[in-house]
Amino acid sequence: MKASSIAITTLLAISVVPPASANTEQIQQLLATKECQNCNLSGAGLVLANLAGANLSGANLSGANLSRANLSGANLVGANLMGASLFGANLSGAILSGSDLSAADLRDTFLVNANLTGAQLGGANLQGAVGIPPQIGNAEDFYGWGVVQGKKGDPQGAIAYFNQALSIKPDYAAAYLARGVARYQLFDRPGALQDAKQAEKLFLAQANNDGLQTAQIFINELENPPSESVPKSKPNFMNFLGAVGSVLLRFLF
Repeated sequence: MKASSIAITTLLAISVVPPASANTEQIQQLLATKECQNCNLSGAGLVLANLAGANLSGANLSGANLSRANLSGANLVGANLMGASLFGANLSGAILSGSDLSAADLRDTFLVNANLTGAQLGGANLQGAVGIPPQIGNAEDFYGWGVVQGKKGDPQGAIAYFNQALSIKPDYAAAYLARGVARYQLFDRPGALQDAKQAEKLFLAQANNDGLQTAQIFINELENPPSESVPKSKPNFMNFLGAVGSVLLRFLF
């Protein structure tokens, strides 16, 4: 047997592991037929499993490890996914309506066109998830996720989150300010200045003196850049926050 075949076999053996709490026969049924309605798969190890289009409606997947599994188009209506790990999983087009995703790990999941109507998401971790439907988070949630993406060095991802925050709450001054910082990081000084001025206008209207002062610090930095040449490397999100003063740092975080 070739080394590559041995490696693949070993990986699959490690990835799909039925713990004591899971029903071995039902796991085998799922992998063979992709049909496992109302199955008890609590705590099952299904890392990297190909479950595209699988019927798991009503299944108990609480505590299951579905990290990087392919669940695109899967039927998970009413499924119990409480505490499940779905890190990096593909849930595009999956039907999760009425499912329980409380405390689930949804970091870096792909959620484009997923149906999450009526899903319970209390305590779920959605950091880095792509295609989060606006209805499953409020403006403050999207703002918080955007700040984290910015700190991770992903200004484009941060902007996507801030855009969603603003689509929900158009007068969210802090989101304009944070998006301006992310735009600055992408060398979009005009866009950053536009956002900063919009934030200033909103903070003034909302009588938010701390926010107003913060926006004005940012505007001053943008309109009066240091005389030295602009660095060729991309500005660091945290370094820039330090450059415009501790007030901005405290406000955003």
